[in-house]
Amino acid sequence: MKKIVAVRKVIIGFLSIGLLFLSACSSNATQGGIKPKGIQERVIKAGIGLNEDHPEGQGLLKFKEIVEKQSGGKLKVQTYFSASLGDDLKMTEALQGGTQEITIPSTSPLVGIIKEFGILDFPFLFNTAEEADEILDGPIGKKLLEKLPDHELVGLAYWENGFRHVTNSKHPINTTDDLKGLKLRTMQNQVHIDAFKKLGANPTPMAFSEVFTALESKTVDGQENPLATIKSNKYYEVQDYLSLTKHVYTPFVFLVSKKFWDSLSPEEQKILRDAAVEAGKYQRELSRQEDKKALEELKKTGIKINEVSDEQRQKMAEDIKPVIDKYAKEFGEDLVNEMYNELEKIRK
Repeated sequence: MKKIVAVRKVIIGFLSIGLLFLSACSSNATQGGIKPKGIQERVIKAGIGLNEDHPEGQGLLKFKEIVEKQSGGKLKVQTYFSASLGDDLKMTEALQGGTQEITIPSTSPLVGIIKEFGILDFPFLFNTAEEADEILDGPIGKKLLEKLPDHELVGLAYWENGFRHVTNSKHPINTTDDLKGLKLRTMQNQVHIDAFKKLGANPTPMAFSEVFTALESKTVDGQENPLATIKSNKYYEVQDYLSLTKHVYTPFVFLVSKKFWDSLSPEEQKILRDAAVEAGKYQRELSRQEDKKALEELKKTGIKINEVSDEQRQKMAEDIKPVIDKYAKEFGEDLVNEMYNELEKIRK
């Protein structure tokens, strides 16, 4: 009997050592950056601030379709819309903390994390969406994405939010003078805030999910967003005027939690990256189609629409030049100069 007990103790001892060895190997493999192989069963939580029927929502559904098809159903994307997981900043922080896998915010809220993203917020920077594509998909866009991993984020692609326009409940905006005194909701972005202040408005930053109620209650006079967002969120129900100012082009950036990204195999990473790019092309095209469609549908709602002339847009651009000069120094004059030089080449 004693011999049996002794043998059991020896076996248990060997098993314990073996388990410790396997645990150490597993830990070292993860810490040492050794990637798992193949495609594993995973659930990927992806949330955005906009509605499912918005081009961004449709782009996310396209991403889900591609990922699940290419992974043979092993990678499942759970989609969350309408800021159900929080606003852009909250979801970005969730990615950094590893509690959410994907979000696709406007680049503007990222400026608080990586200041250089602020160069994309310069008003009247792009004349066309195609100019924006070339800058974002080129060296400038890549340089900005390369700054994300230091902040526990990985950027896979740029999508389109679009050119922003002003709505309000007071009067049409035709000139800089028409902005004076207007209390406008803006994103929580200092470049936008300072630019609107320079134009005489009273910018009021607030979370996107709070905008409709603030407009309805007259807490603010107006807001600024792309046409698809104005239509999708029914701002025409609580606003009387839509002025096509085209004052800022805003991209979305497709973000993945670095903690999650580092746990993926190369095959899984490729599926996600390729899907983000492919779905992004689809989303951009849909966004541009929806922009034209949204304008026609907004005309039918009764909201009064006016187009700001190129001359007045140029005047506004000149008025805010001191703001651009100030932030060029803060974000890096070399990077800003490189961006404007690239734009000059594109326009030739």
